[in-house]
Amino acid sequence: MDTILLQLIPFFAIIGLGYGAGVTKIFSPEATAALSKFVFFFALSAMLFRFAANLSLSEIFDLPFIAAYLSGTTLIYILATAVAIARRKGMQEAAIEAQCAVIGNVGFLGIPVFLLLIGPESIGPVMLALAVDLIIFSSLVVILITAGRDDHITSAVFKKVALSLFKNPMVMSITLGIIWSYLALPIPKPMNDFLDILGAAAAPGALFAIGASLAGKSAGQVKVASWLSFCKLVLHPAAVAFFAFYVFDVDPFAAGVMIALAALPVAGNVFIIAQNYNVAPQRASAAILISTVISIFTLTIILKYVMSF
Repeated sequence: MDTILLQLIPFFAIIGLGYGAGVTKIFSPEATAALSKFVFFFALSAMLFRFAANLSLSEIFDLPFIAAYLSGTTLIYILATAVAIARRKGMQEAAIEAQCAVIGNVGFLGIPVFLLLIGPESIGPVMLALAVDLIIFSSLVVILITAGRDDHITSAVFKKVALSLFKNPMVMSITLGIIWSYLALPIPKPMNDFLDILGAAAAPGALFAIGASLAGKSAGQVKVASWLSFCKLVLHPAAVAFFAFYVFDVDPFAAGVMIALAALPVAGNVFIIAQNYNVAPQRASAAILISTVISIFTLTIILKYVMSF
């Protein structure tokens, strides 16, 4: 059996364990929501802050990387939007489909997998890609849905977007960590141990939460969900690879991390946005479920490729 697949099996086994707990009702939807909040607001934030605080700004900020990732992601975003509009879907549904096509599960799946398989040096590129996803595309979907619903965009929408970014623990933990690093502040041992212990809960908690949340997902609308999964798992990594290698000359290691990030399955927060605005939640749900299952194989292939760099 492929060695990369063998290394990935424990991660997907924990997801499967969470799925089993959700299906059998050992873990209720309320328990899943509580676990997700713990990981999102505390464990994952502690991990991101600790890594950011121990990295220099030069290790995190990489303009060619940002340009390549943003260009490739935008290309697939436009493609998915165009296909949705060609199917006579409105701006709101097109925005959700485009979000499914490019926003991967970086926080809950990418970070645990990459830390173990690629190493701590992958965290800089991971945080850059995560920042692009959260600041640009998570803001864009809210703006497009609001514009499609109200036929105009008010200043209140931008205030809402700015406030949501300010309240997002991943954005704030990375930002505070970078500031801490820039000021060259030492991390006292008790604080470092606290962050280390709390952050260690992020990987198993996040993976279990993914599985438990999938228990409530439906595989309806398979045709559209399969197309969106194809965009996310195949077209998105291909697009960022093209821009990384042939347009912006990104460092090979960072390019490999970027390609693997783009190959992650659809993020769970896409469903949360779709459900919150009542825009195609079943479609988003199906795309998350199908892309997560298929990614067991596609992510294995892509990780084997990028880890050869």
